[in-house]
Amino acid sequence: MGDYQHHWKDGTPVHLPLGKIVCVGRNYAEHARELNNPVPDQPLLFIKPATSAVHLTRPLSYPKDQGSVHFETELAVLIGKPLTHASASEAEAAILGYGLALDLTLRDVQSQLKDKGHPWERAKAFDGACPLSPFVAAEKLPRGNLHFTLDIDGQRQQTGDTADMLNPVVPLIAHISRQFSLMPGDVVLTGTPKGVGPLNSGQTLSLELEDVLFVETTVV
Repeated sequence: MGDYQHHWKDGTPVHLPLGKIVCVGRNYAEHARELNNPVPDQPLLFIKPATSAVHLTRPLSYPKDQGSVHFETELAVLIGKPLTHASASEAEAAILGYGLALDLTLRDVQSQLKDKGHPWERAKAFDGACPLSPFVAAEKLPRGNLHFTLDIDGQRQQTGDTADMLNPVVPLIAHISRQFSLMPGDVVLTGTPKGVGPLNSGQTLSLELEDVLFVETTVV
């Protein structure tokens, strides 16, 4: 842990430090329903620390002694400008790039925390809890809705489309900036579609964003 650095798809580094990783829970209604969670009436926000980030291109490891660890595939947004109380146009202009991420979750631990009304950090913020892909510059992706997928061992597991988000990307980033400032190098994870499930040793995970970004990794 500790050697994570943002990179572009071609392998060149993004010369921005990773600050915080802002995550959005239950941003796809069908995912909320598959876990028997209520659909929130405003974005459900939590933060992963920079120490949770690892490169998605490397083999994945996860805690083996705290119950089930679930994968949640998400569109990741790299912030390139400071944002505080931003308008939608300011938020859109601050999007430097897009990538993919896994929001790894200690599901048994999270369920226990939820039952007690406690914060989720023990389930979401552990070292290695946020594998991040390289990023694609925003201008190199189509404007409008973005589509992404996760296959496990060659079988389609998750399909996401920003058209299905309860809170679309640009208004979501503007909303976050009204709660706390976003800084260059911060990453926003925009929520996971349905199809989450447990990680198991030996699996091969293949993630794709708009036929532009393809990442494959294994679970050790």
